Amino acid sequence: MIKEVCIIGLTGTLRQERLSLSTLPTITVSQSDNTLTIHLVGGWRTSCVQNIADSLNSLEVSPDRNLIVNLSGLECLDTAGAYLVAKFLKNIEKTGISYEIKEGSADVTDILRTVRKFAALPPSSHQKSSRSRLAYGLNAIGKGTIQYSKTLLEALSFLGEVTVHMIKTGLRPGRLRLVSLIDMMHKTGVNALPIVGLISFLIGVVLVYQGADQLRRFGAEIFTINLLAVSVLRELGILLTAIVVAGRSGSAYTAQLGFMKLNQEIDALYVLGFNPVDVLVIPRVLALVIVLPLLTFFADMMALVGGGIATYFLIGTGPVDFSKHLLLSIKDWTFWTGIVKAPVFAFVIALTACFEGLRVSGGAESVGRRTTQSVVEGIFLVIVLDAAFSILFSFLEI
Repeated sequence: MIKEVCIIGLTGTLRQERLSLSTLPTITVSQSDNTLTIHLVGGWRTSCVQNIADSLNSLEVSPDRNLIVNLSGLECLDTAGAYLVAKFLKNIEKTGISYEIKEGSADVTDILRTVRKFAALPPSSHQKSSRSRLAYGLNAIGKGTIQYSKTLLEALSFLGEVTVHMIKTGLRPGRLRLVSLIDMMHKTGVNALPIVGLISFLIGVVLVYQGADQLRRFGAEIFTINLLAVSVLRELGILLTAIVVAGRSGSAYTAQLGFMKLNQEIDALYVLGFNPVDVLVIPRVLALVIVLPLLTFFADMMALVGGGIATYFLIGTGPVDFSKHLLLSIKDWTFWTGIVKAPVFAFVIALTACFEGLRVSGGAESVGRRTTQSVVEGIFLVIVLDAAFSILFSFLEI
């Protein structure tokens, strides 16, 4: 015997199409003896989500009654309505109330089961998880190690490929594209003279002023020239030039090759029977290997000129005296230790820039990311190699 009947009509704003009264979503609650039955009737569509949610939240279910959820009256149910039903049933489960579902049509039952299945899946990786921070840390370390290992293997493969093609070019010089080589030398060398010269000149001035302030305490200001010569010729000249070239020419290499790959120009070279390493990479690598020692020599001279001018105003040393002390402070390998590093640095910078440029994929965002990586990796490798050279020269007593 039915003791109480409560009809909750959901007559909120519907879609513009006209719906018959039978399709309006309604919730009917009936109570018989110790059983409470909730009848879901009508069409539970996305257009009535807010009203459906409000009505379900307003239902009060007593834990001392048996609960039946009757779906037989549902005419249609989309994913939004199914999600609300699944959420309502989950809330009931949290309160510890047992319930029984009286299934409706096959379509309604299938969609509700599907939604409840996916709603019960564990949270994705970007959501909070019960795993400890240690597990997350180990997971991140593992992923990073695998990713860097793959990148290292790709870089070694690219190094081998470039080395093989350079050997072939050395054996058959006719393979070298002189027009591309000269153009790259002009862009990376001649166009870089102003910025390299200005930076080196100012570094020479700074070294003299800082060195003279310290040596003046001991009455040894004249040895500022020795400090200038050794610092510039052995370390700072090549190091600053390589960093400038990595930021200037290395980023240009990566951006050029990256946009060529996005525009499918590299694929076109393959179709035409050309190897991109021969056409694009070899001229850039050789151009930088040839140009960087010349830029290093120019940077050394500009730094010495800047230091000479600074010593004239700070210490009062004229050009003749400056030249004499400069020659006395320069040993046999003082100049060549800096020049010897230049081809190695140039090869590493060019190789890194071309490698990152050929890894571009997707869009402009990838070009920016690879260009940044190219500059950072190039400067990092230059500093590491410079430290390795310093240890080697110290071991060889050079």
